[in-house]
Amino acid sequence: MGTLPLFDDPSSFDRERLKQKLDGLARQRVFIGASSWKYEGWFGQIYSRDRYVSRGRFSKRRFEDECLAEYAETFPIVCGDFSFYQFPAEGYWKKLFGSAPRGLQYAFKVPEEITVKAFPLHARYGARAGEDNTSFLDAAIFQAMFLDPLRPWRGQIAVLILEFGAFPRFCYKAASDFIAELDPFLAALPVDFRYAIEIRNEEFLAPEYFACLRHHGVAHVLNAWTRMPELHDQIAMPEVYTADFTVVRALLRRGRPYEQAVAKFSPYQDVQDAYPEARQAIRAVIGRARDRNEPSYIFVNNRLEGNAPGTIEAIVT
Repeated sequence: MGTLPLFDDPSSFDRERLKQKLDGLARQRVFIGASSWKYEGWFGQIYSRDRYVSRGRFSKRRFEDECLAEYAETFPIVCGDFSFYQFPAEGYWKKLFGSAPRGLQYAFKVPEEITVKAFPLHARYGARAGEDNTSFLDAAIFQAMFLDPLRPWRGQIAVLILEFGAFPRFCYKAASDFIAELDPFLAALPVDFRYAIEIRNEEFLAPEYFACLRHHGVAHVLNAWTRMPELHDQIAMPEVYTADFTVVRALLRRGRPYEQAVAKFSPYQDVQDAYPEARQAIRAVIGRARDRNEPSYIFVNNRLEGNAPGTIEAIVT
């Protein structure tokens, strides 16, 4: 009970003003949201604690089951990172889409069963740890296990993101080796979804990589991440815009490991380390999208500055 008063403290955060700004951008096809949504640190900003009180006590389960509907009262889009770790069952999708208004747009990370070349040496992978992944870039498995169950909600899905973790040098000696496997996979995908590729190897930002994505109408994810070039350096690359839509994932300050960001910023109640270079780069992406009248999907993570709603508010107001 000691932490509950923090949730009740008055906040200067102007949720209605932010909503109006985001709604206005969404009408111009610029959709801005967060990388996930189940954060108690957002009480007093995006969430109202009293909506999740049961029998006089805050219910964490009720919050996690129902807070997406309140999230959608402010944001027009959300990114689901959870799908990276599994192929969600049809019942899960039905429950998720039924928990928020139909107007909310979604981006989902494609399961690692498709994007991990070899399973990391980690306990959660059990006997598969260190083994090659036989379903890596398997378009048939991807369609049967992920796309087909999602198709009933196709109209609410803005983009599907294939995140490739940093490959060690022995996996691919050059970007062309990666492209040799990526290209036939992209060629086999159905065209009724939008796709975006997020890479974590800076050396893959090569002409053949951008050419492959452009050929298939797939977007390169402009990603702020610990070992990728700064966003403003990525958007300055002449070939970086490879599709008729744009995806941004503002995840981490360059040079800051994920674990360090979690320790520094949890429970994500406030912006603690402003990152003006990333904010300005995102504003540049917004300006370009508006000028070209192209869809843009921008996702901000708590671990960029400490509090995604505060970062988004600073970018758009």
